[in-house]
Amino acid sequence: MYLEIVSPEATLFNGEVESVAVPGVNGEFEMLNSHAPIVSTLKKGYVKIFGEITLEEEVEGKFEKGKDRGTWLAIDSGTIELKDNKIIVLAD
Repeated sequence: MYLEIVSPEATLFNGEVESVAVPGVNGEFEMLNSHAPIVSTLKKGYVKIFGEITLEEEVEGKFEKGKDRGTWLAIDSGTIELKDNKIIVLAD
């Protein structure tokens, strides 16, 4: 599946991933390949990206290695849309 993370300042990530977990307003949820379409608002927490990814040097400092596995990005709020195996995260 394809993930794109956009903030007001820049595009933070775009590329293929195995799965993504996000802090939805009703609880954390994870999306895998062929997940049903979804639109949701996000609360403060971490966008957790799983799979081998490459980060651009200028945004690498915004991400951290997860406590379990994967790469994490801290957000204050945002919106997510998943359709046709493409996830777009608008993060604040």
